[in-house]
Amino acid sequence: MNTIRQYQVPLQKYMALTELQERNERLFYKLLIDNVEELLPIVYTPTVGEACQKFGSIFRRPQGLYISLKEKGKVLEVLKNWPERTVQVIVVTDGERILGLGDLGCQGMGIPVGKLALYTALGGVRPSACLPITIDVGTNNKQLLEDEFYIGLRQKRTTGKEYADLLDEFMSAVKQNYGEKVVIQFEDFANHNAFQLLEKYRRTHLVFNDDIQGTAAVVLAGVVAALRLVGGSLSEHKFLFLGAGEAGTGIAELIALEISQKTKTPVEETRKKIWLVDSKGLIVSSRKDSLQQFKKPWAHEHEPIDNLLDAVKAIKPTVLIGSSGVGRTFTKEVIEAVSSFNEKPLILALSNPTSQSECTAEEAYTWSKGRTIFASGSPFDPVEYNGKVYVPGQSNNAYIFPGFGLGLVISGAIRVHNDMLLAASESLAGEVSEEYFEKGLIYPPFSNIRKISAHIAANVAAKAYELGLATRLPRPENLVKYAESCMYSPVYRNYR
Repeated sequence: MNTIRQYQVPLQKYMALTELQERNERLFYKLLIDNVEELLPIVYTPTVGEACQKFGSIFRRPQGLYISLKEKGKVLEVLKNWPERTVQVIVVTDGERILGLGDLGCQGMGIPVGKLALYTALGGVRPSACLPITIDVGTNNKQLLEDEFYIGLRQKRTTGKEYADLLDEFMSAVKQNYGEKVVIQFEDFANHNAFQLLEKYRRTHLVFNDDIQGTAAVVLAGVVAALRLVGGSLSEHKFLFLGAGEAGTGIAELIALEISQKTKTPVEETRKKIWLVDSKGLIVSSRKDSLQQFKKPWAHEHEPIDNLLDAVKAIKPTVLIGSSGVGRTFTKEVIEAVSSFNEKPLILALSNPTSQSECTAEEAYTWSKGRTIFASGSPFDPVEYNGKVYVPGQSNNAYIFPGFGLGLVISGAIRVHNDMLLAASESLAGEVSEEYFEKGLIYPPFSNIRKISAHIAANVAAKAYELGLATRLPRPENLVKYAESCMYSPVYRNYR
């Protein structure tokens, strides 16, 4: 740690950690587990975004498995080249929508590698059982195609049938090689592909999309926890989203499902409490014909409104959620408007990395005169306002996916059900203790993350058993203890 702290530039720390991971995997995980709050922003957002942008220039050794368009027809052979036989979790990307940074092609590999490091450090999945994969179908990023250090195929992105066939071959090959119970986490696919792939494979494979489902579970947990501070039940609140992509619609759907389950109301009804604004304005029923399929459930009766500020004034939300990938969109006027009709507005600026965040913590606290309950996707430092220190929460997927994945692995689940996501959310919300609420926090600190992940895993596994989707029988008596006993711990073996 002393050596890593000598570096001033986060990217240099990232490179030093990557080299350590290559050289001594156990020591890398020991460092990451013991210093999780300090190192999480290095191995994950925001630094991993910069690492992906410069991936070709900082490339030392290949990490993970690359499957390119040129290997079509031979994907199973390529998978068999991976030295580990037992793989439990695969994180796969095609690099088309990396964080809020857009199409980074093959250089998106930094994301699966970083996510799986967290699966091990925070969720205790064995490093040898994790497989990062990048599917290389080219890139539409002109700058990368002209970059001498770009590591991927130098061609425009393949779409349509050829793309679908390659993905289909990949999904079949994974099942053939690793069996039914391998978790496949889709990561940073473009909107149109993300929804299609999840819909297409969720009945035949154990698939999970972190951008749609992971983000949703973390945000729902934060909102449920925040009710202790703002009062009322979930169904009494009104939600307004800026951004109607994977994250926005995914979060909205999970909130609607949770309200539906708690109030025994059809989900079609509970969706009406939730409004979304996209780049063309408020999503309303008069726009239905021109909307993409995944936005249609959110088109409610209302006259068209073309900007966020007017939408806030018309809808009067109690909860404002940003998932637009566009920085500085929660302006002073927007935050003042939300604060004008809420004693304690809940504002979540979720876009990553920091530069894309809808507003900073300081802006949120200052413009709301210290009344807001605030959380963001990327980390922000504590803010002092009027002599009081406010600690912003971080709505980070790393709270959910490692524990969620562990729960799927220990129960031998064969499918992901929405009820498992709700179980993970409720479990995380329950981990926020009184002392954190007093600081205005709606998420627990990352220092306890392994304990939190074990509880999430136990709840997810319990739900898998309840739904008849678990194959590891008999069911362990104490699922929390069982989850903890399955977690990888970076200790050196004793040899006599």
